[in-house]
This record gives sequence, C-alpha cells and structure tokens, in this order.
Amino acid sequence: MTLKLKGTGVALVTPFTAEHLVDYPALQRLVRHVSDGGVDYLVVLGTTGESATISKAEKKEILSFVIQHNDKKLPIVYGLGGNHTQDILDTIRQTDFTGVDAILSVSPYYSKPSQNGIYEHYKRIADACPVPVLLYNIPGRTCSNVSAQTTLKLAKHPNIIGTKETSGDWAQMLEIAKGKPKDFLLLSGDDLLAVPMMSIGGVGAISVLANAFPGEFSTMIRQALAGEFEKANRQLFRYIGINALLYEEANPVGIKKVLEIAGICSAHVRLPHLSASEDLTTRLKKAIREDNLLKMIENETVKDSTYKKSAWL
Repeated sequence: MTLKLKGTGVALVTPFTAEHLVDYPALQRLVRHVSDGGVDYLVVLGTTGESATISKAEKKEILSFVIQHNDKKLPIVYGLGGNHTQDILDTIRQTDFTGVDAILSVSPYYSKPSQNGIYEHYKRIADACPVPVLLYNIPGRTCSNVSAQTTLKLAKHPNIIGTKETSGDWAQMLEIAKGKPKDFLLLSGDDLLAVPMMSIGGVGAISVLANAFPGEFSTMIRQALAGEFEKANRQLFRYIGINALLYEEANPVGIKKVLEIAGICSAHVRLPHLSASEDLTTRLKKAIREDNLLKMIENETVKDSTYKKSAWL
C-alpha cells in the first residue's frame, strides 16, 4: 500500500451546479482529467472537496461515483475524520470500503485536544478501520498541532501508514523524517513545499494544484523523487504566483475558479464559502498569463467532446 500512495495524490474538488447540488457529469470530467494527466492516486472528500458542507448521504454517493468512474483503477483515499471520535468510529462501521485503499483522517479540529488525546483519537480510528490510515496535520485549520513526537508514536501503529504534513514547520518535518520508520509515508500537504520536502525524505504530495495541472505537477514530483531538483524547481517556480491566490478567499474557491477558466467545472462553492470575486478572478487570469500557465491548461485539458472549453482560453 505504501508504494501505491507515493507520488502525486490529487485532493479532488467537488463540483457543484448553480443550485449547489453535486455536479456528477463535471465530477466525471474532473476524474478523467486528472487520471489522464498522470496523477498516482485520488483523494476524495478532503478539505478541498468541501467535506465540511457535504451530508453523509452525499459523501456515500460521491465516493461510490468516483469508484465507479475510476477507469484507470487508481488507488483511492477517502477523507474520513473530525473532532467527534465516536461518530467517526460509527461511520467506519457503517461504511463500505470496497474500492477504498486508505483513509485520510484530519486531526480533531476546534476541540484543541492534548497530544495524548490526539494519540488516543487516532489509535482508536486505526484499530477500527479496515483499511490503512493516513494522518492529516493542518494546524491552520484545526487550531492544534500533531507534534513530531505524537506522529512518530502513531507511526508505530501497524495500520497507520503515513502523514499528510501541512504544519509548515520545517523543524517538525525534519524530526519526523529523521525518526520515522522506513516505510512510513511523509507526504506534503502544501504544494509549494512538496519539492523541498522530497529532499528530506518525503515521498509525494496530496495536491490542490493537481486538479488543474495534473500532468505538469505529477512530472515535477517524479523529478524530485528521482533527485532531479533543478528540473523540478523550474516547474515549482511557475506555481508561486498562482498558489497564493488559490487560498486568498479560502480553499477551494481559487482552484475552482481556475477549473472554471479551464472549462472543467463551475466555480460554485457552498456557504459559508462564496465563489471567487471579480478581483480575484482578474488576478488569477493575470497570474496564468504571466507565469505561462495558459498553455499548460490547454495541454492538460483532455481532448474530449464532453468538455466545454472556456471562451477565455
């Protein structure tokens, strides 16, 4: 399993219609787009998939749909986490994991538990889950950090296979890289830190940018994993301008607007998010032009009659 989840995982957005219902035809286009682009696995209903505003019934339908339309049979990671431990355990018992290779479980948010509480939370999930577990540390959203010591303690659990590390704390990432078991996956949750993380023992990234640029991003990660950092950095530098804009009005507002520009899905999001403002849209288009990403989008977009290419392209 650890071999399957190296490289590029794409944190899929969940496309919506103008009525804010799940847009399944657009989801199918997106899955085809990233799969044909060369990503290594799919991450369904993570933060970028707006899991916080999607009902349990919708989550079940979305997961089933992605599995059904996973034509290239890529590994699938399912976002299943939260701050109510018992509710997660109940959900695990009620979930059909057929077609799911692992879960990505975000550290408990809002509650701000102690490190011992975080450890026990994950231990119980890993004990109960029939598929392997990836930790997800993102203090900027959860308001608590999974420390390096806690991560390394959890890495000893036989059903915890890695962590999506999004703390941005290089001292912490170095400590994890130094002390982790050899087969424990250290994955970047920050697109701009992905290449440098490969230099300290990281083995891939779960990416937002790969929704729009799956081929270029996946190639960059493969180059970094092969030690070709000069080549990988050239591509990484092209993302600097656009990456900051993706989060300015909260994720996935920015990446959905880029996907709309590319003609893959609409930019609709669910409240409390709002679709990208006119000002952000203008600056996203400017960044795409100035960083020479326009041709990249054209190259990435699958030549398929079901795509409605953007007039802007």
